[in-house]
Amino acid sequence: MTETPAWYYDEFKQIGTDYEYADEVRRYDERMHTLRDIPKETADTIALLGIGPESTLVEFGCGTGELAITAAGLCRKVHAVDISQVMIDYAHAKAETRGVNSVEFHRAGFLTYEHSDEPADIVVTQLALHHLPDFWKVVALGRIRDILKPGGRFFLRDVVFSFDLKNYRKALDAWIDTVKECCGSVNCRNHIRDEYSTTSWLMEAMLQHTGFDIISADYTGGVFAAYLCEKI
Repeated sequence: MTETPAWYYDEFKQIGTDYEYADEVRRYDERMHTLRDIPKETADTIALLGIGPESTLVEFGCGTGELAITAAGLCRKVHAVDISQVMIDYAHAKAETRGVNSVEFHRAGFLTYEHSDEPADIVVTQLALHHLPDFWKVVALGRIRDILKPGGRFFLRDVVFSFDLKNYRKALDAWIDTVKECCGSVNCRNHIRDEYSTTSWLMEAMLQHTGFDIISADYTGGVFAAYLCEKI
């Protein structure tokens, strides 16, 4: 890893929920499969990406590895990146259990991953970029663009606020109430207070400023967004 200056953002410091032990990660993985249709979400995302047998894909914030492992069966190589060694170990074990050996795991993040393979065809990140303040989001997006080959695709899904900012308290309280029934309200409150979700108009400006053409932008419930982009 290239040495960084003392003022560089420490993306390894804990932001959000800390899954410190393998059992916590396993319970998290099981809970997500109960609350969400993970296979469908994964299939829908992969369908957007245009993956082919010669494709190279990089995923930032791979978590428990579901997308990376599934995509590995469709392309040449997947680089799965996460700042959590516990998550990496869990995802690696899952890949081995499924007989998948074309995923290369890296303990790194948006600001520290060093891509030594050929330029990527596709970069994906889901529910991870909000761990960075906006300035460092821009740095991260620029680094993602540098990883991609010309015309390469970038898929970003994250918590992005598209509600009317004049009514932000009402919108955020409504989000907390919605989440409360399925998984409690603590994580949601902590996210709003401690993490760095940005607004839709800022996110779109960041993507365009760093050299991406936004092919599609889908907003859900005023708090989630999905962007399919192409490197210009």
